[in-house]
Amino acid sequence: MTEKILNVLSKNYTLAEIDSGEMKSLKASGMKFDIRAFHAEGLGHVSVMKANGFFGLMKMDTLIINPTEKDLPLYSYDRVFAMGNDTLIVELYDTFVEKCDTSAMAAVNVKYASLPDHPLGEHWYDSIKLCESVSKKGKKKETPEFDKLTEEHFNAYLSASSEAESVDPAKKREKASVYVEGLLKNGGPSTDVFKKALGFDKTATLFRKVLFGTEI
Repeated sequence: MTEKILNVLSKNYTLAEIDSGEMKSLKASGMKFDIRAFHAEGLGHVSVMKANGFFGLMKMDTLIINPTEKDLPLYSYDRVFAMGNDTLIVELYDTFVEKCDTSAMAAVNVKYASLPDHPLGEHWYDSIKLCESVSKKGKKKETPEFDKLTEEHFNAYLSASSEAESVDPAKKREKASVYVEGLLKNGGPSTDVFKKALGFDKTATLFRKVLFGTEI
């Protein structure tokens, strides 16, 4: 799905790949991570991370957009296939300088409301996570509908990007840093995996420079 999202994104914005250096291939907690980063001209920083582990029994895809050039929310897509389960999580974070119209994303969520939800519990970042976020979990039979939801939700995000105002990249990076530095300080499922395997400093470099582009 990340390749589909990248393909759709490339039809709207010119993507230039950024050298991820030693971060392009990592191992942590029995998983192998392949990571790529891009600059989307007129939009901002984009990263893609693919992970495989446990003899192919677990696969995870992540795509992050830190829209440093548009007044959009930070976009984070995670998809995990493990033990016959399909988990879809799309999180949108308030990194607005002003605001943009997110109603199209909300409408997509309503359309797919019957798909099984995946409660995530309470987290330190809930105050900046937007209600247009998505969290679903099901079996393989739900995968086609999860794919449709992902595509329509992302298309709604791109639609909002065409209307969103251009902004000062430094201000947007500062807004996104609240979330990124919070992850590094407070942790999270994937953050903790990397911190344990790589240590804090290397994880901070991975997050700030490669995954989120809050440092350039």
